Amino acid sequence: MTLSNPITGFAPIADAQSSLLILGTMPSVRSLQKQEYYGHPRNAFWPLIARLTNHMPSNDYSSKKAMLHHAGIALWDVCRECYRQGSLDSNICDEQPNAIDLLISQCPKIRAIAFNGQPAAKLFKRHIGSIAGRQIDYLVLPSSSPTYAIPFEQKLAAWKAILPYLKQNCNTQ
Repeated sequence: MTLSNPITGFAPIADAQSSLLILGTMPSVRSLQKQEYYGHPRNAFWPLIARLTNHMPSNDYSSKKAMLHHAGIALWDVCRECYRQGSLDSNICDEQPNAIDLLISQCPKIRAIAFNGQPAAKLFKRHIGSIAGRQIDYLVLPSSSPTYAIPFEQKLAAWKAILPYLKQNCNTQ
């Protein structure tokens, strides 16, 4: 099958107070339709972040973004553009990376990059490698995708690795 139109991702959710950058690969088909990061109802991303930051889960996207801001979490994808049939990361091809180094330079408090799954880490390594001139910790977390079928509590336990990088007083874990 020939893929004729590239898929374009979203702008980052970030500000100068962000202390942690979470990187995915590229929004899913459902996310692109909703124009929201992690828009698939079975994706565990928002429930994970709500639990880790001691927030009530919400279906309102502006509330979700506020939760990220409150915790000091920036959110983006490694890919700016790619070709992909469906939503599987394994189908991503001819990808173009986002300017992650530029985002990092605009967010001087970022101390860590957490990858939402191995594919995001692999794409980052292939296209960016590392962030020059900054001491950045790198965390590879289990994917929040419903296709990565491990129990929520197991994902949550692994995602607790981000807690030291969040703004103080945003969680009670």
